[in-house]
Amino acid sequence: MLARRGYKKTDLKAEVGLSSTTLAKLSKGESVTTDTILRICERFDVQPGDIMEYVPD
Repeated sequence: MLARRGYKKTDLKAEVGLSSTTLAKLSKGESVTTDTILRICERFDVQPGDIMEYVPD
């Protein structure tokens, strides 16, 4: 989604206020807080399902 909108990860970090640790977790597909998901969704006017992928255990 970022690439389609012409964004880089560092842009996301600055605009949404993410820490380097959270950005690294997102890059690796690791768990992040619901607050982080909501802030990203609000910034891009999308729903959580638009940016998340279900991966079964």
